[in-house]
Amino acid sequence: MLGGEIAAALADKGHRVIGLVRKSRTVMRGNGEQMPAGDWQGGIPEPGKILLVEGDVRDPHLGLERQAYDRLAGQVDRIVHCAAIVQFDADPEIYEAVNINGTGHVIDFARARPDAPAALVAVSTAYVCGERDGPISEADAEKPDRFANPYEASKFASEAKVREVMADGMAAAIARPSIVVGRSKDGVIAAFDTIYMAFKLLAEGRIRTIPSTPGATLNFVPLDHAVNGIVTIAERIEEAQGKVFHLVAGSPMPVADFFALVRDYPQFSNPDHVPPERFDPSMLSPLEQRFHRRVAALYTSYFQRNPLFLESNTENLMGCGGPAADEALMRRQIDFAIGAGFLPAESVTA
Repeated sequence: MLGGEIAAALADKGHRVIGLVRKSRTVMRGNGEQMPAGDWQGGIPEPGKILLVEGDVRDPHLGLERQAYDRLAGQVDRIVHCAAIVQFDADPEIYEAVNINGTGHVIDFARARPDAPAALVAVSTAYVCGERDGPISEADAEKPDRFANPYEASKFASEAKVREVMADGMAAAIARPSIVVGRSKDGVIAAFDTIYMAFKLLAEGRIRTIPSTPGATLNFVPLDHAVNGIVTIAERIEEAQGKVFHLVAGSPMPVADFFALVRDYPQFSNPDHVPPERFDPSMLSPLEQRFHRRVAALYTSYFQRNPLFLESNTENLMGCGGPAADEALMRRQIDFAIGAGFLPAESVTA
């Protein structure tokens, strides 16, 4: 989803775009609209056009024949690297192969450019902070005591590879979106994945008990702000290089406010909240235990944290920080998900 929207945004601004894809041969905007795209056959695309080449970041040569690899490396001047496994429950070997080693392979590809390395924008996550609370600066590279899931750990390791080449003088920057939701104006999004699945289980009453912490917040960022930030970093890499950019909500949404909003929808279930230390999954019904193991447990830490992501680099580059994750923004997200049939328009019997 993010990669397709970034490619489309770059093409809209007249850039020549070559996309490395593993499976999909289509470029989808965040609203589900398909962008025209041709096959890369060794040539440079016209301004505002997108060409696709099949590859795989797990391979040291990105799944390309050597001649194609060298030719492509000579054509690319900037790389936006957003290929990643974003699920929270993948096998450790997959995170290592894609999120960590894949980043190393992309760096090697950038360095294979004949004249000088291609500039690199590496897309990470704001939650490389792990389970830390309080202010998190963009310059903060401290490894947290604990990550909430292996995805966060893999992106921290990925960032370490980028920081190494930054220190060597390579033109590179790191973009850290938080929890990406639909467009700010209408909630439109092409795919309901990651945390949307947890919302669905809560709304439908499949999960009736959620461990949460008073004062916890959810940092939702609209798709358009995240994409605009990444594109701006790529376009202004001379100013951005060597820096990290939080693409996050200007003010996060308190968990209590999120569930108050959920209660405004009579068809949604209203889950019970318990302190994490009192939450006992064995006390749940067998069906709820299954949903908790498969989905809810992967996301519950987000209802127990209060990281405050600082945005000074983003504000200096873009002239503004992210929009507030307030009731109006999230109501638009929920309304779109209902209209699309993802969240229930009527009460669901669990």
